[in-house]
Amino acid sequence: MLIRLDGQVALVTGAAQGIGRAIAEALGSAGARVHLADIAPITGSIAADPSMPQHRCDLGSRDAVQSLVGQVLDESKRLDIVVNAAGGVCGQVGRDLTEVDEADWQALFRANVDSAFWLAQAAAVPMRAHRHGRLVFIASGAGLRPSLTGIQAYTAAKHALVGLTRQLSQDLGPDGITSNAIAPGFIRSNPTTERQWQAYSAEGQARLIASIHLRRLGQPEDIARAALFLASQEAGWISGQILAVDGGRS
Repeated sequence: MLIRLDGQVALVTGAAQGIGRAIAEALGSAGARVHLADIAPITGSIAADPSMPQHRCDLGSRDAVQSLVGQVLDESKRLDIVVNAAGGVCGQVGRDLTEVDEADWQALFRANVDSAFWLAQAAAVPMRAHRHGRLVFIASGAGLRPSLTGIQAYTAAKHALVGLTRQLSQDLGPDGITSNAIAPGFIRSNPTTERQWQAYSAEGQARLIASIHLRRLGQPEDIARAALFLASQEAGWISGQILAVDGGRS
């Protein structure tokens, strides 16, 4: 199956590294004009590509997201695809639930749930106007079951994102807009996941790999290929789904 996105405009958040960067590259290779957004600076070869405009944005802010989508429309006149790969654990680690304070809890919901809702809200306007759109959210295996990281707010936020994905499918489906999510398995895609991997003992690393049917960790490109499919016309009758891309672990 050769997937092409020629003439389409995409917005990829969390594009500074890891999974988001790989998704942006995949969509760009398929012919889409890809706008990159992240709260962190975007560097490397992707930053030097003139066909990929860059935007700095705190996606937890409704006003900032409205401005971001407005910039995309000003520059590219349309918006067909939104892939939200922003989020994560925000530097937090697992601890006893009695030690979690209000700010830590809210920070993870702001990064993982608020951002997705504000993006969908802003993108729905131009997508409804064209009666076509693709929303793809990067959830987590922690959105399907308890997380081995032990970060309660992260698990709760990713479960909330799964629910939001399905609700948006119902709300926006009549307008020709699909809403799906990908639940990646363990992928060494950024400094946080690399620290998590290194924190395991050799035995712990071996146990994790043994629990994966394909006996290997995933790569950002594994998630990017799934996102490319869900963003394409080939997935035009797929909506409200959570695709586990985890080598069979789930």
